[in-house]
Amino acid sequence: MKIKPIKSDAAHDAALNAIDSLMGAAPDTPEGDELEVLVTLVEAYEAERWPIEAPDPISVIEHFMEARGLRQQDFAALIGSQPRAVEVLNRRRPLTLPMIRALSSNWNLPADVLVREYDLTTAPAD
Repeated sequence: MKIKPIKSDAAHDAALNAIDSLMGAAPDTPEGDELEVLVTLVEAYEAERWPIEAPDPISVIEHFMEARGLRQQDFAALIGSQPRAVEVLNRRRPLTLPMIRALSSNWNLPADVLVREYDLTTAPAD
């Protein structure tokens, strides 16, 4: 087994080809160990080369609501008022700690995602 760090897209392609040829290798065999090491190297290279940013809190809430068939009224009931829900979802008002606690405990959304900073939309001047 001659495995080297992945430092280029060409090396990445070669590692993917090697993984393809090793698929189905039994665990705890030399081939299985090589497959495991190559997958780890490819994952590390891809995470560094093409990082995926975590979504902002409002995107997480919107996705959750869409996936569960929830409406803005459901969100409003959870955080206290319809106008506040509109402002939060339109990114005009930040989530507060009580809102984050309610979302975390009632909808089981991870608090560490909800406390991330995100950009607010500035309202146009009247």
